[in-house]
Amino acid sequence: MRNIKMTVQYDGSRYNGWQKQKQGESTIQFKIEAVLTKMAEEKVMVVGCGRTDVGVHAENYVANFHTNCKFTIDTMLDYLYEFLPEDIVVKSLEDVGERFHAGYNVKSKTYVYTINNNKFRDVFTRRYVYQIEEKLNSNEMKKAAEVLIGEHDFKGFTNLKTDTKTTIRTINYINITQTDGIIEIEFNGDGFLLNMERIIAGTLIAIGSGKIKISDVEKVLNEKKREEFGPIAKAKGLCLKSVEY
Repeated sequence: MRNIKMTVQYDGSRYNGWQKQKQGESTIQFKIEAVLTKMAEEKVMVVGCGRTDVGVHAENYVANFHTNCKFTIDTMLDYLYEFLPEDIVVKSLEDVGERFHAGYNVKSKTYVYTINNNKFRDVFTRRYVYQIEEKLNSNEMKKAAEVLIGEHDFKGFTNLKTDTKTTIRTINYINITQTDGIIEIEFNGDGFLLNMERIIAGTLIAIGSGKIKISDVEKVLNEKKREEFGPIAKAKGLCLKSVEY
């Protein structure tokens, strides 16, 4: 049986995230599995590199699946391109070893959160950026970002309710750039908890607007109390840029 690695690009605007739900068909995973199952004429299960929230996008989402299908990689790519919705594209397929697992083998993920900090929205990018007219102080945002870098218990930066999983994660870097009013927050980490990416972005936005202070960020990291800390950025500004193995 073949083990095939896939890289997927998708616009998450109209989907309930990556992961298949018990009810409903509006997820990326469901759409891809349906097309693969039809192509291979067998039930195909796709394993993803992790969940993405409702409305979040991906430039290079990684997944894998097992199949007995004998089609060439090029034939599979053509089939997927023809039958998947226009807002989902499988960019590449690759036969890999049996031990490759898109979820378990991840070393780090890189996300980008994009903010349009101009007065007027851009009609062509409005579905992929968070529009904030109030001018943000990117220098203060950079200072706050430094507090989050490294290994920390991010319990105060997640909406995860269960206590059965560790909330310790490592943020390797956070880069903040600003060009012509477009602010990009790029962050890389060994893993992210539920809503953690958007909470980090929302926290930095709140710092930039002066609504909270850097000391508030430090306090939440130390006290690990999510209920005392609220900022969460809108999903549409977040994109999974890459997955590193």
